[in-house]
Amino acid sequence: MKEAIKSTDRERNSPAGAFIASVKHDFDYLIAGGGAAGLSLAYHLAREPRLRDKRVLLVEPAAKDQNDRTWSFWADAPTLFDPIVAHEWTQLAFRSPQFERVFELTRHRYKMIRGLDFYRFVGAALADNPQFTRVQGTVEALENTAAGVVARTSAGDFTARYAFDSRPPALDRQPRRYRYQLQHFVGWEVETAEDAFDPATVEFMDFRGAQQHEARFMYVLPFTPRRALVEYTLFSAAVLPKAAYEAAMRDYLTTTLGLKSYRVTAEEIGAIPMTDHPLPAGVGAHIINLGTRAGRAKPSTGYAFKRIQEHSARLVASLAATGKPPTHLTGDQRQFRLFDTLLLDIMQREGERTRDIFAELFQRNPLERILDFLDERTNGLENLRVMHSVTPWPFLRSIGHVLRGRPGQR
Repeated sequence: MKEAIKSTDRERNSPAGAFIASVKHDFDYLIAGGGAAGLSLAYHLAREPRLRDKRVLLVEPAAKDQNDRTWSFWADAPTLFDPIVAHEWTQLAFRSPQFERVFELTRHRYKMIRGLDFYRFVGAALADNPQFTRVQGTVEALENTAAGVVARTSAGDFTARYAFDSRPPALDRQPRRYRYQLQHFVGWEVETAEDAFDPATVEFMDFRGAQQHEARFMYVLPFTPRRALVEYTLFSAAVLPKAAYEAAMRDYLTTTLGLKSYRVTAEEIGAIPMTDHPLPAGVGAHIINLGTRAGRAKPSTGYAFKRIQEHSARLVASLAATGKPPTHLTGDQRQFRLFDTLLLDIMQREGERTRDIFAELFQRNPLERILDFLDERTNGLENLRVMHSVTPWPFLRSIGHVLRGRPGQR
């Protein structure tokens, strides 16, 4: 054991941000994966003074040194990552053929963080913290033991009291029982020769295009009057050929916005699983799931970043107070899972109705109530008001499908 401790001392004196090739000894916490969920938990742990004596191992497949994604979210209070918010918006626009409005955000602000800024920000915090050891490798298996966890990785075997697993889930799909959709998109960051965007207004959902029996909308994050991220987003079971997204964006930019010229400076491509397939919050006594693996991507919207932060804060608060994770690992409320399932069922059997449902929500509810509902922060009375604001028949049909245990089909 003395030799292991000496080895750890050498590793902690390695250059800031460096990956350690191989380490073999006990840790208090092991984090599998260095994406949004793994790094978020690490950052929350690093900020908790009651846990400063805990040793944390972060096992990452590769260094995150590319701007590979952006995260957007709305918030009505300061967040830990406000220093790296790239832009925020004070207005939110919803548009459809039957209803459109630009809403003032009163209590909330809509915010965006670039992936590379996040990786660097968390990396700098961990590099200065002797609690953390970072190892480059892939976690191949996690096994509960009587005292904790054994991790089998490409960099060797490690033991820890608790393991936090943010690896993508491998689902045994059961389409006769559960619903499987994707939120998929292609986005262009564009620059224009003339003013075309309102940098105070996020175009949250623009449903004015053809739906083609699916939920399809444009999502626009303007940074200046002449620069914006424009994404063509769909909720459906399968991705499209890339040319189909590009054709839709060209039509939006030239026909809807009336642009005569523009330049594409960057591109984003993504597909977020949206499903009511059960995603366990943990495995056994010592393995806690994180991120998508723990269902932190909201099944009906795909938003995940703020849910990841709330989950991280919940776990760290319990570890600091009791030495153990909370009994209810996520704190999710059952009624919101039902709401997600009902909307997924509608998307699966008649996705084009999604446009009408969101139009009714935005037309018949205060914006802040909608955002709170999507954040799962509304109470029973507010939930009833939201549900009564939309045409009931599609949801009643989906309730029937839920009661029969069989997803609806087109």
